[in-house]
Amino acid sequence: MSMFGTAALGLAIPLLGTTLGAAMVFFLRKEMSTELQRLLLGFASGVMIAASVWSLLLPSIDMAMEAGVIAWLPALVGFLAGNAFLLILDRIIPHLHLNSDKPEGHSSQLKKSAMLVLAVTLHNIPEGMAVGVVFAGMISNSTTISASGAFALAIGIAIQNFPEGAVISMPLVGTGTTRRKAFGYGFLSGIVEPIGAILTILLTSIITPALPYLLSFAAGAMIYVVVEELIPEAQAGAHSNTATIGAAIGFALMMVLDVALG
Repeated sequence: MSMFGTAALGLAIPLLGTTLGAAMVFFLRKEMSTELQRLLLGFASGVMIAASVWSLLLPSIDMAMEAGVIAWLPALVGFLAGNAFLLILDRIIPHLHLNSDKPEGHSSQLKKSAMLVLAVTLHNIPEGMAVGVVFAGMISNSTTISASGAFALAIGIAIQNFPEGAVISMPLVGTGTTRRKAFGYGFLSGIVEPIGAILTILLTSIITPALPYLLSFAAGAMIYVVVEELIPEAQAGAHSNTATIGAAIGFALMMVLDVALG
């Protein structure tokens, strides 16, 4: 398989995770319990934090050192820019978080189901960029990003996309949406990942020196999502350690995947 064929396969893996998760609407007859939602949101947080460090920030620092640039500079600039980018999107895009009745972003007349989907779509933008930029590094024959390392990130994102797809699709059924439509919305929320990944690869191919900045940019965007949305949603309501346990499991799994395969 060519390098581009390998990358195409890698870009499809996260979408597969979202699709399988969304398909749970056909098998689960009741909405997820609050504790299960907390566990899954915590798990997703742990995966994204570990991926940001091992798959994105550390390779960014290594690339900068190889290029003779101040090691921490691209990581710092990209990380802060990624946070700023998601902050702007968070203020602009109308969306509604799980277990909340107060929409965020610009006011709109969108239905609750549409704003729930937009909230998950917002989560998926940095994930798509992250997968795209590591495969861009692989295509560019970077010595700091191997094919196995790129696939480790894609698999890790797909694993956390599975519960994320279920977490968005199941509540939609509770709003009166049919199971088929709920599955479709969950699938569409994941489409942004391969699209974002492809755009990131194209941008990186045009501006190759930007790769370490884009790696840390994706990391900053993912950490923003974790701190701003996933952790607060996981900890909402009565005190529970479930989300913390989920985060530890997710972090450990992603760390092992990246170190073992990277």
